[in-house]
Amino acid sequence: MKMLVMSDTHGDSHVIEKVRGFYPEIDIVVHCGDSELPYSHEALEGLKKVRGNCDREKAFPEEEIFMVHDVKIFVTHGHLFNVKNSILSLSYRAKEVGAQIVCFGHSHILGAEMMDDILFLNPGSLLKPRGRKEKSFAVVEINATSFKVDCMTDDNQCMATYTFDRQ
Repeated sequence: MKMLVMSDTHGDSHVIEKVRGFYPEIDIVVHCGDSELPYSHEALEGLKKVRGNCDREKAFPEEEIFMVHDVKIFVTHGHLFNVKNSILSLSYRAKEVGAQIVCFGHSHILGAEMMDDILFLNPGSLLKPRGRKEKSFAVVEINATSFKVDCMTDDNQCMATYTFDRQ
């Protein structure tokens, strides 16, 4: 099963459509907030999506929690957990909901790490990246024994691949 994860597109519906176009057969698409588009915008159709600090529409949920086969996924923007300073508060919430994968944004900094058997993934930003020049998103492959994360540029070039063992 593969999941495309993006965040912080700040009003650019074209980049959402462009990245989705790279993966027409992807199983799930997640937007971690700050799309700055209306909830019902066609670029967001069919996505798991949450509200970021720049999203004004109340239709966006603060969190999405869903199952993919036997994996619980927790999606939030991150601003409510102060992720620019630490992911500790976010990790408490992840444990509270029993998440195995956490997708979040807000900092615009691409990163993936396993902590206490939970994968924390920030896909960076497809508009205004921080910490690197490349605009980014991620593709997560979930299988029986591992989570594989491909960190991608907005031109669909792989910058790095990480594989984390599942518990």
